[in-house]
Amino acid sequence: MDAQKLTSLGGSLLVPNVQELAKKTITFVPPRYLRPDQQDPPLLNINSTISFSSIHVPLIDFNCLVSGDSMDSELDNCTLLAKIWASSSLINHGVSSSLVEKVKVEIQEFFNLPLEEKNRFFQEPGDVEGYGQAFVVSEEQKHC
Repeated sequence: MDAQKLTSLGGSLLVPNVQELAKKTITFVPPRYLRPDQQDPPLLNINSTISFSSIHVPLIDFNCLVSGDSMDSELDNCTLLAKIWASSSLINHGVSSSLVEKVKVEIQEFFNLPLEEKNRFFQEPGDVEGYGQAFVVSEEQKHC
């Protein structure tokens, strides 16, 4: 990030690393990860299967975002998706599928590194770039 930031995006409290928590034998879910306002997901056993064929992830068409004719309606679509969904899929972006796959592999390799190695890339105080969780502003804040 540029040394002279135009705005401060704030910082984040340090919270336990989820991957490290998963390695431990714990007898309870830490309260910060409980969402009492949401229905519990169904429990699955090792032999359970989930069908994703009925799940439809919203699409954002990059060509529509840069096209004068449909740009406004696609921007409205993006705004609506951001309010309702946690993610969407960007299509017609022009990035080769081989590069997308290479980035996925690199990301997985990074997250497979030991915590000490990942922490070399930890967020600087007051910054949102880097490894870690951004925008954790209170001890009561829930994590998804």
